[in-house]
This record gives sequence, C-alpha cells and structure tokens, in this order.
Amino acid sequence: MTKAQKLLVMALAGATTIGACKGLLDVTNPGPILDSSLYTAAAVPALVIGISSDLSNGYDEMTRMSAVTGDESGHGGSYAPEELWVHGIMNPADMNGNWSLMNTSRFEAESGVARMKAISGFDYDHSAWAARANMLGGFANRTLGEFSCYAVIDGGPAQDRVLYFQRADSEFTEAIRIAQQAAVLAAPDDPASIITASYAGRASVRAWQGKWTAAVTDAINVATNFVYNAPFSTNSFRENNSLVQETYVRREFSLYGSQWAHVFKDPRVGWDTIKTSSGIQTGQDGSTPYFRQKKYTTLGSAIPLVHGTEMLMLRAEAALRNGDIAGAFVLINQQRVAYSMTALTAPADLTSAWTTLEVERGATVWLEARRLWDLQRWNAATGPSHNAFLDGRAKCMPIALSETQTNLNLINGNLPPVAPPVP
Repeated sequence: MTKAQKLLVMALAGATTIGACKGLLDVTNPGPILDSSLYTAAAVPALVIGISSDLSNGYDEMTRMSAVTGDESGHGGSYAPEELWVHGIMNPADMNGNWSLMNTSRFEAESGVARMKAISGFDYDHSAWAARANMLGGFANRTLGEFSCYAVIDGGPAQDRVLYFQRADSEFTEAIRIAQQAAVLAAPDDPASIITASYAGRASVRAWQGKWTAAVTDAINVATNFVYNAPFSTNSFRENNSLVQETYVRREFSLYGSQWAHVFKDPRVGWDTIKTSSGIQTGQDGSTPYFRQKKYTTLGSAIPLVHGTEMLMLRAEAALRNGDIAGAFVLINQQRVAYSMTALTAPADLTSAWTTLEVERGATVWLEARRLWDLQRWNAATGPSHNAFLDGRAKCMPIALSETQTNLNLINGNLPPVAPPVP
C-alpha cells in the first residue's frame, strides 16, 4: 500500500462511522459514505490527495495533446483523433475526454477549498493541506487557460479564457498566503515547496495576462534547480502516466516528422530508435519510423508542472520583449548551464534572438503540456516573435461536444469570437 493510499484510508476511517466487527470474520458493511460525514478535519488529507490525483489524471493527457497539436511529436499510431491533431484539426467531439478531465480537476480543487472553509474546527489559514489545494486549483486553471478557446465555468456561458488565468492567479496567491503560515509537517509537501511552486505558477499566469514585470518578480523567487511535479504511480491504471503507455510501451507516437527529430544529444529532448533485423522499428501504424521519447520511461514517471529553468526562460522572454538581447541571453545561458550545455552567443538582431529563445524554451518545457500555448502566443504576435507554425491550424481546444449538448448557455451554438492571447 502506498503512502497516499494509507493516508486516504486513515482519513476516511476517521471521517466515517463503520459498524463494529461482531467476530473475527464478521464485518458490517457501512454503506455509502454520507457527504456530510466528510465535513471533518480528518477527511482533509484524503480530499487533497484526491485533488492531486485528479490533476495528474488529466495532465498526462493534456501533455500528449500539446505534443501532437504542437510541434513536439508526430503520430505514427492507430488513433484517429490524434491523426487529425497532428495535422492541426481539433474537432469538438474529440475533446470530450480531456475537457471533462481538466474541468473535473478544476471543480474538485475549487469545491474542495470551499468545503475546507466550511469545516468546523479546521484551521484553514494555517494548513499546508489548504495551501496545497489552492495551488493545485491554480495549476488546473492554468492548464485550462493554456489549452481552451473559451472559459466555461460550471455550466455557465463561454467567456474569455483569460478568466482561467485570473482564477489561477488568485489561487496561487492564496496558496502562498496560507503556506507562509502553515505548520511544517501538516502535509506531504512542505510549505516551502508549495510557496515556490505557487510563485512559479503565478509568474506564468501573470505573464499570460500581460503583467510581465510582476511575472519576473515572482519568477526570481524560484531557484534554478527547483522542480514541482504532477505525480504518477505504477500502483493502478488510473495512476499510470498514460504518455508513457502510448509513447514508450506502445508505439503510438513518434518524434519522426517533428522539429526535434533533427536535434541530437540534447539532454532536454532525449529520444532514441529501436533497431530490428530489417532496420528501424516502426510505429503502431507499421510504416512511420519510431523515434521514441526518453524523457519519461516508466508508468510512474512524474511530469513537471513548473521548474526553475522554465522560470529562467520566462525571465529571458521578458527581457527580449524589452529589447534586451544581452540580458535575455545571460538568462538563456544560465538555463543551458543547468543542463551542462555550452553557452550561446547573443545575436545582434531581435528576429534571430526570438528564434533562438523559442527553440530554447521549447526544449526546456518539452513534453510538459506547455508548447501549444507558447505557439499560440507567438503566432498571435506581429513582430519578431511571430511563429508561423499554427498558421492554418487549430490554435486551441474547442468547447467539447458534450458541453455544448448539455450546457443551456451554449446549446444555441452562438459563441463569441475567440480572444487572442494577451500580447
């Protein structure tokens, strides 16, 4: 039994009344657990572990979507939706699963926080569990903002997706506030890591709202070697990293055809091939050369949500936005040193500098569910940062068919224009 399972069992045992054993082998089935029974402080650890599990359960799927719809990976398998995605086609009917997973993650985090606030005797303002729940809600909202064409909250109307970033901003801020007062042993994540991860998360969503100065202020708080992960496990199918299942166990996706197929010996973008008696192993389709990602190699491999080298690249981008090529390349090279890579020479012109920065950021956050959003931002730009990869392609995740068929605010099909990313 894992640590998470033990905590879950212990918390639920303290939160519910179970019939006594009449004999060594006689047990009374307590039946369903009443929702009211979970309004106890003892249930909070299990609640937060569930929130974390929900985020991970969707994040590996979003990582795959970002990889295939962006330029991180090709296809080469047997799945019809992904074969469309790799050509820039995203149909609402194919969004149902991922839409549900990530909106569930957001809802569970936010409703969980509301539940904690209503628990009598629970010290919300000094609980690292409460801080962690807010932080996880921030990451769920950040992910929805980076992928979705519209924000849709709990059956409401379609709104500007910046709403997701605003909600994430508030949740990261609340996580920092609580964690700064939290007891050290109150949660599996120490308050210091929650604070740092929340600064990193808030730095990105503030940048995506156009608040680059505030974003840099937050990013400076994150050490270069810091990493905060979405955890996975080999304990059960639900806890597996499905990206590994599809890219490493099966051969559904291949780097063949992507920009990274021409990049060798980069520690940030690891891949290999499998030799057979007739040449290179092909993908599941039997024809595409199988270039296998090596970043995640077990079903329990964690996926970074934020890390310090990403923050260096965010600060480098802020510098470049201000025309500071030299300053940007100091930060880019700090990131490269962290991976034991040689420094780059700063170019003289902004266009070349932006080209390099976009590749460097792409390598730094490769297969971490971030690339599609970066390509959206740069595609919307009109200056030297413009990236043309998404020209003529779907740029964001449309509202799922399951949502438009059940949400009375959307059922008439009238949607506002998609708001471009904030420049």
